[in-house]
Amino acid sequence: QEQVVESGGGLVQAGGSLRLSCTVSGLFFPDYAMGWFRQAPGKEREGVSCISWTGDSTYYAESVKGRFTISRANSQRTLYLQMYNLSPEDTAMYYCAVVARGYCSSSWATSEPRHWGHGTQVTVSS
Repeated sequence: QEQVVESGGGLVQAGGSLRLSCTVSGLFFPDYAMGWFRQAPGKEREGVSCISWTGDSTYYAESVKGRFTISRANSQRTLYLQMYNLSPEDTAMYYCAVVARGYCSSSWATSEPRHWGHGTQVTVSS
């Protein structure tokens, strides 16, 4: 049974940092591109970042470029999202997702992933 579990969310002041983690079980993690998505109340889901199975290709939403870094540790079946210089606009539920085998497609941000986690809340106060 595939499981995706996020952790690391919380309350932080504007300008602060957080690191989200996501552990995956029930599938061979190194085979899959992985992604982070977020959804704020009243807003559509947004693809935040995607990383290929080897980690050599990464993609970011324009809104987070230069502030967020996605990475992965295949031996530990873990995905990370390091977030710097957070702003209240980053407040959302953040979801880890098993995107697809191999690479992030050009439509990764809008395609339905293979499997979602339950999310971790990130709240940034002004």
